[in-house]
Amino acid sequence: MERNRVTTAISIVLALVLAAALAVSAMSCERKEEISKKIGVVVTILPQAEFVESVGGERVEVNVMVPPGANVHIYEPTPSQMTALAKAEMYAKVGSGIEFELVWIDKLVAVNKKMLIVDCSKGVELQEMIGEYEHDGEHEHGVMDPHIWMSLLNAQIMVRNICDGLVQVDPDNKPYYERNRDAYLQKLAELDQIIRNGLSGLTNRRFMVYHPSFGYFAREYNLTMIPIEEEGKEPTAAGLVHLIEQAKEHDIKVIFAEPQFNPQSAEVIAGAIGGRVVFINPLAQNYIANLRSLLDELLQVME
Repeated sequence: MERNRVTTAISIVLALVLAAALAVSAMSCERKEEISKKIGVVVTILPQAEFVESVGGERVEVNVMVPPGANVHIYEPTPSQMTALAKAEMYAKVGSGIEFELVWIDKLVAVNKKMLIVDCSKGVELQEMIGEYEHDGEHEHGVMDPHIWMSLLNAQIMVRNICDGLVQVDPDNKPYYERNRDAYLQKLAELDQIIRNGLSGLTNRRFMVYHPSFGYFAREYNLTMIPIEEEGKEPTAAGLVHLIEQAKEHDIKVIFAEPQFNPQSAEVIAGAIGGRVVFINPLAQNYIANLRSLLDELLQVME
């Protein structure tokens, strides 16, 4: 009799353990299934991918239209990218007039009319493109600078717009997105202060760059950007002479170039002034790390 009671007790314990294990397994499967149902988000450029992933965390799957090393002004999407776009629930466009979107956005929307379109530039104050040589004093009016993400304050606006879009697509997880947003905004604000402090003591506040991608960065930190490219074109021979004269006048020893463009003109100027070419990438995905690297480069070459 005693043996039967012991056997029965053991059977009950085993049954409870098995039931608990099955419950944990079921909860785990439900959790995995929940996470696997990620929100498909498509963005135009790599910096936006960090913005979306920082806010969306494990709940998003991000696809980037313009891949690493591609020129955002001339890139054409691949069939596989269009397939991913067709399954997406949200497209976060830069919205500031970059050429890829001017050419493709209507076609992209037509592929998936159900996805939410988020304009990351909503609330950003656009400025005119700096595309003239500093010496001539003339400005080409009406052409707006699309590189809004190069300002940390603009980036904060873009992140807020992305968060609003994710909440609209997935309202049940609003607190999760807002917590992530606030944590990332804090990182951006801290980096902004680091850059302000780092650049505050500079007296020579001019830098020369091939493509005028850094206008918003320059405006934010009271710098003067001197672009080599003018209206999307290589400088003329006379233009190169003027640029070399400017570099010498302002004691510029480093010419910045972007990996998406041919650095030949930058190399010509660097050779004429006894300087060097340094590559900086405004389209790098690691946004915060990239701007920290830009600060380090500027501090090395500006006094």
